[in-house]
Amino acid sequence: MNKLTKLGVSALCGSLAAISTANAGEMSVTGGVDMSWISADDEATGNPLGMGSNLTFSGSGELDNGWSVGLSVAHLNANGYSSTNVTVGVPGLGDFRISQGVSGSGIDRMDDMTPNVWEEAYGTGLGTGIDTVAGVSGSANIELSLEDGMLPSGLTARIAYAPDNGGSSSDKGSSGAKTGVEGAGWDVTLEASSDIIGVDGLSLYGGMSSVAVDQSSSTYSADRSEKTIGAKYAVGGFTLGYQWSEEDNGRAAATSQYENDAYGITFSVNDDLSIGYNHYESLQTGSGSITTEADSIQIAYTMGGASIRLAEAKVDNAKYSTAATADRDMTTLSVSLAF
Repeated sequence: MNKLTKLGVSALCGSLAAISTANAGEMSVTGGVDMSWISADDEATGNPLGMGSNLTFSGSGELDNGWSVGLSVAHLNANGYSSTNVTVGVPGLGDFRISQGVSGSGIDRMDDMTPNVWEEAYGTGLGTGIDTVAGVSGSANIELSLEDGMLPSGLTARIAYAPDNGGSSSDKGSSGAKTGVEGAGWDVTLEASSDIIGVDGLSLYGGMSSVAVDQSSSTYSADRSEKTIGAKYAVGGFTLGYQWSEEDNGRAAATSQYENDAYGITFSVNDDLSIGYNHYESLQTGSGSITTEADSIQIAYTMGGASIRLAEAKVDNAKYSTAATADRDMTTLSVSLAF
């Protein structure tokens, strides 16, 4: 065998070994369907029957050096592509998650963590238009979750960074020329459980975000900043929680700030049945001040992979409008099946 042939065989073997290592692991598919019936009291309901489906492909494996790799590809209703993220676990440091703009990264994971038995007060189909903290989650970003051994037991810390907030990229391609006003951004979040606080059932959490904003025009006078802090306390079958958040969008005029207050209480009647109340109000300030408020009473019952949920919700000044049509009431019945 000549040297060229030997080289070719060696390269082929190396490639096969690399492929074998990269493909080592498991792939799984999970999904579900949510069927709903909506009744709107103050506006035309139209066809009240709705259906949503989701499908997620997940994969996991381990590299030869001990690093773990996880993959998630999510599809929402009608198999519409939603997001992809890859998580690489580095022993002694933590988990790096490369996200293609998925909600739940950075401070967005804390948009509303007050207790509920199904959805947030604004999440039952009312169309409230409430503005919550989002940070860098809407763009491609990298998030580091520090390993437990690097922090005291009961404390979780994450750092997320987006080189160009609002932009994302495809394979071997950037997001192209900048078209928005936002630049690089970062989020930092902390969560403390009862293990470090010392009070059974009590947890605290908070986060902050900063995104650079192009201030070359008179429209913006500062970078965009967000912050939030909250607490939850579980005792017996009850869970209570409160959260405050604020966003300064950097605008020189018009809408410049949102200040939000939220609270909720839930009660587990038994392992299958829960009831809860959730309230969220958001004050928009700038050229004027308008508060949007949402309230929801909910009940949820689960039996295996099936869930039945009923929500009675209302909103005042939806989408920060004082028009008469901005006050709405809605009843939503949902039946969900998970597979």
